[in-house]
Amino acid sequence: MTLPERIRTVIKRFLALLHPCAYGELGSKDSLGKIVEDLEKDIAFLIGAEKAKAAKTEFVKSFANIRRLVETDIDAAYEGDPAATSRMEIVMAYPGLLAVTIHRIAHELYLLKVPIIPRIMSELAHSKTGIDIHPGAAIGEHFFIDHGTGVVIGETCVIGKNVKLYQGVTLGAKSFVKDPETGALIKGIKRHPNVEDNVVIYSGATILGGETTIGKGSEIGGNVWLMESVPPNSRVYNKPPAPEIRSI
Repeated sequence: MTLPERIRTVIKRFLALLHPCAYGELGSKDSLGKIVEDLEKDIAFLIGAEKAKAAKTEFVKSFANIRRLVETDIDAAYEGDPAATSRMEIVMAYPGLLAVTIHRIAHELYLLKVPIIPRIMSELAHSKTGIDIHPGAAIGEHFFIDHGTGVVIGETCVIGKNVKLYQGVTLGAKSFVKDPETGALIKGIKRHPNVEDNVVIYSGATILGGETTIGKGSEIGGNVWLMESVPPNSRVYNKPPAPEIRSI
């Protein structure tokens, strides 16, 4: 079994642990300890046994908070979508929750400096849902992606609490800074925007740049293109063209 195949299995096991009614198998005795022990073997292959053991210990400590965050994301979806009939429907059928749940797991591994595996997790979610969240993105609690297809969230994004995104939103980089001497891309710099608490970003909006901040309580309308910050409680919309009416 290849590494991506093993990580796919691990993700399924984590989902069963977080949502046993939706993903669990009747009579399963799988546990967090068993899952993480299996994951540790792949981590050890990448960074060595000692570092892998330390990463495993810290990840286990963080799992209660992952579970808490996922519960807030379920609440955000239920409270934010009038079409949602139950929290169970959200767990079983909403691609936004699936992508964000996998991100919560991948992000903790990213913070522990585990290479490759977090990115594999994010790409598995991307291929399943059409939602591309880099594992480095820091996302606060009570986060909801509605519909979701085409959403892109870059590595250095920082997203606050109670944020809602619609389909086709891009939180990306303005450009790629290169070393003037070698021409190589300079990595590890802040490239993606900050989105503060209680922000709603509607479908097709594109927000770019590491120095760009969307102030708390703001609304960004559909198909808006932003490369500069907006203050708290802003309303940013494109002015629609006047409709042309012709006789038939």
